[in-house]
Amino acid sequence: MSTQKEPRAFFAALGERVERRLFGVRQALDLVLIWILTDSHVLIDDVPGVGKTTLVRMLASLLGLRFARIQFTPDLMPSDITGTSVLNMRTNEFEFRPGPVFTQILLADEINRATPKTQAALLEAMQERQVTVDGVTYPLAEPFFVLATQNPVELEGTFPLPEAQLDRFILRIRIGYPSEQEEERILTSGRDQRAISGTPLPDAPDLVGLGRLIEQVRIEQPVRRYIVGIARATRTHGDLQVGASPRSVEQVGDAARARAFLEGRDYVLPDDVKALAWPALAHRLVLTTDARIRDRRVEDVLEEVLEQVPVPVEFQGA
Repeated sequence: MSTQKEPRAFFAALGERVERRLFGVRQALDLVLIWILTDSHVLIDDVPGVGKTTLVRMLASLLGLRFARIQFTPDLMPSDITGTSVLNMRTNEFEFRPGPVFTQILLADEINRATPKTQAALLEAMQERQVTVDGVTYPLAEPFFVLATQNPVELEGTFPLPEAQLDRFILRIRIGYPSEQEEERILTSGRDQRAISGTPLPDAPDLVGLGRLIEQVRIEQPVRRYIVGIARATRTHGDLQVGASPRSVEQVGDAARARAFLEGRDYVLPDDVKALAWPALAHRLVLTTDARIRDRRVEDVLEEVLEQVPVPVEFQGA
């Protein structure tokens, strides 16, 4: 039990430190902590100025992880991400010079501004945790996280992410605007408070080993059926061309376990699944052409699916 209490206490302290600098981000921060616990990748989809980049930089600093940032632009090349082989004039041999992807937390800023060819340079890194250049495969560091940001409003000069890449993000997060009171607090903070501390939090847990703690959180059969039922309902819905993938089923289970862990439980509730349905599934669903013509939204369709699938009300262990 003590081994579980220590990580929970650490993440509580982590959230407290972040909220000293960024006001009104508690809900988004809870989802970001799930990303850390599940050793996965997150897409932050929100308008400029709400703290996307600051949040990522703070987390990297407080966790004591190596951080790299790539500003995605239309002229960015795949080798600018992965690295390239350069001829060494002394030895007359090619040497590999690693790119910024060889880090622990990679911020892919405005990822939808790069061409599809450049976006695809991250596919192997996100799934297999490795990079292949000139036929040679190089493993990435552990842990390795990709946090990508994109602006949902300014679409000129952007390239929408393909479904194959969207499916590799466990969650899509929106930070949103702070409340009126929180925005007033922004005006009271001095320049020193806005600086990002470079000192990691003490007693940081082994992030690689956290996965073993999450696996101890139980998903009873009724809840497993509930997750699968939601996924299968998206595949048969008349307004959806592409439904939830088997990978999404796996990742919803991981995210639900992480949420239960942060809540202090060793079992998953249906409420965990419902709370994660939008951030875990909405970005993976593709509307049919007819549904788009009728101005249907993915959010509305997903809400219909959640209303259709029966929620388990009693199950062993809960």
